[in-house]
Amino acid sequence: MNLPLITDWHFYVVAVPAVVLLGIGKSGFGAGFGSLAVPLMALAVSVPQAAAILMPVLLLMDLLGLAAFRKDFDRTLLKFLLPWALVGTVIGTFSFKLLEPRWVAGLVGVFTLLFLAQRLLFKPKADGRPPPRWVGAILASVSGFTSFVAHSGGPPMNAYVIPLGLKPVVFTGTMAYLFFVVNLSKWVPYAWLGLLDWRNMITSLVLLPLAPLGVWLGIRIARRIDQKLFYRLIYSGMFLTGVKLVWDMF
Repeated sequence: MNLPLITDWHFYVVAVPAVVLLGIGKSGFGAGFGSLAVPLMALAVSVPQAAAILMPVLLLMDLLGLAAFRKDFDRTLLKFLLPWALVGTVIGTFSFKLLEPRWVAGLVGVFTLLFLAQRLLFKPKADGRPPPRWVGAILASVSGFTSFVAHSGGPPMNAYVIPLGLKPVVFTGTMAYLFFVVNLSKWVPYAWLGLLDWRNMITSLVLLPLAPLGVWLGIRIARRIDQKLFYRLIYSGMFLTGVKLVWDMF
């Protein structure tokens, strides 16, 4: 009998921590950790199915993030990055069935680790210039694409935004607004691709109560954390994400 939700306990062993990590990442604290959610769930289900199950969870987390950081965002930066990120989701829509998600996720991991190596080996100067806008356009497009394929939009976007040196709450608020729109734009394409079936959606509803927990934990810490420690933890999250995504490629 095909039950209207996933009942395999192995799935929930990985799905529960994945959703909590996603919530912490959505809050801004430990940004990058959220990209581990799909790879973790992919230990029990396929990458497309994991991405589909997380869609309602992401919507709730995005709304919670907007409510918490509704006044803390960089409007100018958001207006620049958002159109390019949406270009990436369009590319993801039409290439989704042509690409193997693990290779896309693996490339995200490689670029994440290269970015971290560059930041650690060639530390930016206090008076250093921010990255050029064309770099932001490319990375935002890559972020939209990887967000569509595997909800892994954080690392490419972080690669551009982190060097700007925003305050933690402004960083978090800007990312909350940006990914709210990006994730909202994925609903129709996901339905068109046949990913939003009843089994996935009911399974998502079972996981939904965990969403506020991760966001709440992250928000409490993000508002109290030292800026240097905040970015160190982001780097740690990006390192773990990069290693995990590269590992899953093989």
